[in-house]
Amino acid sequence: MDETASYICPNCGESVTISVDLSAGRQQKYVEDCVVCCRPNILQIKFDPQGRATVAAIPE
Repeated sequence: MDETASYICPNCGESVTISVDLSAGRQQKYVEDCVVCCRPNILQIKFDPQGRATVAAIPE
């Protein structure tokens, strides 16, 4: 299942929407650059039992 989720960039404070994919696992962690300020963030994505994603961003 593909869907989108949002997080607040810890570097610039902007809301960023990303595509998430449950088929990659219920818990995911990877680095992605903010589309606004281009600084890297560690994204931690968790899916609840209904498949809804929660994203936490930590500056790298």
